[in-house]
Amino acid sequence: APDQPPALPAAAGQSGGCGVAGGRMTDTRRRVKVYTLNEDRQWDDRGTGHVSSCYVERLKGMSLLVRAESDGSLLLESKINPNTAYQKQQDTLIVWSEAENYDLALSFQEKAGCDEIWEKICQVQGKDPSVDITQDLVDESEEERFDDMSSPGLELPSCELSRLEEIAELVASSLPSPLRREKLALALENEGYIKKLLEIFHVCEDLENVEGLHHLYEIIKGIFLLNRTALFEVMFSEECIMDVIGCLEYDPSLSQSRKHREFLTKTAKFKEVIPISDPELKQKIHQTYRVQYIQDMVLPTPSVFEENMLSTLHSFIFFNKVEIVGMLQEDEKFLTDLFAQLTDEATDEEKRQELVNFLKEFCAFSQTLQPQNRDAFFKTLSNMGILPALEVILGMDDAQVRSAATDIFSYLVEYNPSMVREFVMQEAQQNDDDILLINLIIEHMICDTDPELGGAVLLMGLLRTLVDPENMLATANKTEKTEFLGFFYKHCMHVLTAPLLANTTEDKPSKDDFQTAQLLALILELLTFCVEHHTYHIKNYIINKDILRRVLVLMASKHAFLALCALRFKRKIIGLKDEFYNRYIMKSFLFEPVVKAFLNNGSRYNLMNSAIIEMFEFIRVEDIKSLTAHVIENYWKALEDVDYVQTFKGLKLRFEQQRERQDNPKLDSMRSILRNHRYRRDARTLEDEEEMWFNTDEDDMEDGEAVVPPSDKTKNDEDIMDPISKFMERKKLKESEEKEVLLKTNLSGRQSPSFKLSFSSGTKSNLTSQSSASNLPGSPGSPGSPGSPGSPGSVSKSTSQMAAITTKGGLVGLVDYPDDDEEDDEDEDKEETLPLSKKAKLESS
Repeated sequence: APDQPPALPAAAGQSGGCGVAGGRMTDTRRRVKVYTLNEDRQWDDRGTGHVSSCYVERLKGMSLLVRAESDGSLLLESKINPNTAYQKQQDTLIVWSEAENYDLALSFQEKAGCDEIWEKICQVQGKDPSVDITQDLVDESEEERFDDMSSPGLELPSCELSRLEEIAELVASSLPSPLRREKLALALENEGYIKKLLEIFHVCEDLENVEGLHHLYEIIKGIFLLNRTALFEVMFSEECIMDVIGCLEYDPSLSQSRKHREFLTKTAKFKEVIPISDPELKQKIHQTYRVQYIQDMVLPTPSVFEENMLSTLHSFIFFNKVEIVGMLQEDEKFLTDLFAQLTDEATDEEKRQELVNFLKEFCAFSQTLQPQNRDAFFKTLSNMGILPALEVILGMDDAQVRSAATDIFSYLVEYNPSMVREFVMQEAQQNDDDILLINLIIEHMICDTDPELGGAVLLMGLLRTLVDPENMLATANKTEKTEFLGFFYKHCMHVLTAPLLANTTEDKPSKDDFQTAQLLALILELLTFCVEHHTYHIKNYIINKDILRRVLVLMASKHAFLALCALRFKRKIIGLKDEFYNRYIMKSFLFEPVVKAFLNNGSRYNLMNSAIIEMFEFIRVEDIKSLTAHVIENYWKALEDVDYVQTFKGLKLRFEQQRERQDNPKLDSMRSILRNHRYRRDARTLEDEEEMWFNTDEDDMEDGEAVVPPSDKTKNDEDIMDPISKFMERKKLKESEEKEVLLKTNLSGRQSPSFKLSFSSGTKSNLTSQSSASNLPGSPGSPGSPGSPGSPGSVSKSTSQMAAITTKGGLVGLVDYPDDDEEDDEDEDKEETLPLSKKAKLESS
């Protein structure tokens, strides 16, 4: 049988499903929790629901069904197999194995419900409901089966010294058979046999009867393997437990007996850091310690076949710990005294260390609690002031006390980071930055004396949990992310980055020993996490404090892992493709340390080489224009000889294409038109059009002037608004026709949102092209920039800043904003729906 799962706490519930009269009804009898046993031999809670038994056609038999009380979903559907051994424990648990490594348990809220389901199981298997375990008799011979079924019970030999060997053989022979184990356990319970055996143990010790003591060892060990709670309660009682441990000292396989009782009575000392007034609680603590000692030290390591036979012993310890936590939690005087002494300056160091160690063990015990009980536990500690107490303890000089306090803090952060955040934000209103709880944690991380920085790694993980927006709450009235991150960057970030800033004042790290490098790597790891998750908070901090420049000093470290951490930090920033960051990088020439590191690395093919090339490759692939231009203009001479990858030559090509477009804005203008309509054409069509454009005879395109076919006085509005698809249909015409269609489409095609039309009276036909300087969006005097004279609804006074086509009907002003793609996409649909005549009226009004 597997370990016993926790019992279901009493609570109101709903019951329903097949086998329950009247469907869903208010009935707690069949309210259960479903548990499965994991690989660590711990019970996992699969949910709370209501159990029923009925015939399931698909499974061809009577089955147990559990439906969740929350949404009615099916938590469990298990056929009652005639050959499966079911076990009833503690009146409210039914445990069984579905497969070789799949153990299940139902924990009932009420005994009555457990009895009902147990009767159903026994009815299917043809068993008497009075037994606590149904039997799997597959491995037993027919003769054994007949004997077991016909005999009413197991008769034990009389408990005498002369019959110890016979008793030991009976126990050993009963262990392989589940039914015989059951009968042996019942016989031991009913006749008070264990106490009689322990009386004989005293006789054997007095007589120094070694053979008898060896038999008693085998008998007591066999009783442990019966895995019965009722027997454990007798064996672990105050009057019996030390004698049971005494029996287990005489292992026949050892030449000399062990001294377990001497250790427990003389060496092990019970410390009451705070006096415990409840005698039941004190007895429970003693019992749990001794039973844990039996499990860990006294009993031999169970074989593969015996492992499940000690599952009830694990459960006994588990439930004892739960009880201890519950009893201490309810003792308000005890907890009040504990926290008062913890924070009292008069408490001596040794006493305080004992108090902190007790609190740490108390919190460790709480990990065995069910979620709802753990919630109540930590809420009680919070109400008692555990966080202010930790703040006081962390400010002390004793390293051992601080270490234990850090472990307690980790329990709190893992359980409820929001509770910790709320506390530190409240205390910031009253205390200086130096004594804030989070700053104390950061200082302990920075000052960790462990060469491997074990404590610092733990603390960095806790800080990461606290600043992770993924576990921050958001309500209608306030956002925890906004409030806490604002607090953290104002009050704590300077403490975190202090070692980094102190070590990077020169061109290379002032301290470059291994421990310092490890610490800086940890800090950079957290900063990189912040870059990814904190957006504008970390952006403002990095730019205002010039953090990236200081981080890149670490590229000169002799420790490759630290240099790579610095490079990873910059790569994360570049990966955001944020122009604020890009301008900051260019202004401060922050590629220089990277290029230096790349050149210093030489021809070595290592992680540094690959990581730096990947960064530049990202810039090339993503076509980050500003960084491309910056790198080529400033570092091309240093990088032009690198030919084992095409990254840098590719960057140079990008740069040249970009400069060509700037020098010849009409090329960029046409690409903008094509780009604005790319969703109407596939990639191949777009490539054909671009190729056609670049194949156009340059003689037809003079500087600052476009050649336009003679305008036809009879053209109507529909001709002017001819859709660009006409160009696509005629793209296979001769070269001269292609040029004509292309230009016609450029001027009279479907109006792109980047074009502004205006009409005025006039008879001359003229065309001026926009100057390259005015092509830049937002430049002074450029049409369409905020407040400029060329904004929609007005006519620019400077005809040199717009391209105008004059027809007999009026003047058509054409302005191209090739880079303003985002606004184009937003307004395009609106302009498409307007007829030309309406547009003309809007523009001329």
